[in-house]
Amino acid sequence: MCGRFAFYSPHEAVVRLFGVADLAPDVPPRWNIAPTTQVPAVRVLPDDPATRRLALLYWGLVPGWAKDRSIGAKLNNARSETLREKPSFRTAYQRRRCLVLADGYYEWQRSTAAKQPYYIQLASHEPFAMAGLWERWRDPAGGEVLESCTLVTTAPAPSIAFIHDRMPVILPAGAFGEWLDPANGNVERLERLFAPDPALELSARPVGRLVNNARNEGPALIEPVAPAPAAGPADEPGPQQGSLL
Repeated sequence: MCGRFAFYSPHEAVVRLFGVADLAPDVPPRWNIAPTTQVPAVRVLPDDPATRRLALLYWGLVPGWAKDRSIGAKLNNARSETLREKPSFRTAYQRRRCLVLADGYYEWQRSTAAKQPYYIQLASHEPFAMAGLWERWRDPAGGEVLESCTLVTTAPAPSIAFIHDRMPVILPAGAFGEWLDPANGNVERLERLFAPDPALELSARPVGRLVNNARNEGPALIEPVAPAPAAGPADEPGPQQGSLL
């Protein structure tokens, strides 16, 4: 799973690497992006299939048929193995795919005691695109429109399997167009993208537990630390801290 990530690259890198048409909206640098907040995503809309646009989407997918938005808190990740089966993701997988932009993401190494957070990024330290799905939902009570997204996850690359048994699907640049194309309904072919690319080089380093609290921000969160000794449950993220879902 992926429950936190960071995105702090300048806009020039977004244009160069992801081919967006413009820089709107403005995306401030963030080092502790948590579910139920706005996340930067690139998508292509059916009425303008040649243009990639940057958007801010609510992290936590709210399907169009949902009675209220609270379901999104449970749908921030989608397992790649079941996208075609799950009603929450099936339609978005066929028609509304996006790239969620990141410089790195956090994962917590499982142990019998405390969980050690790691910051995982490309070995090149360049930003990358995580495979996402997006939906548009209209509140049946007030008519408010919410655009939301989820991250697609898969089995981990061998280099980081010691940390966790899942990771976000990281798409190579050559697959951006195929993934984003809203007219591309060949989802069976897209599934080849879910296996970690053998050429993908990732680096992981232990970081401090400040990231456990979603209210903490700043570049200090990705600074490396020595792995902390085992501690009690109080050091793990909890609901009052913006817990990992």
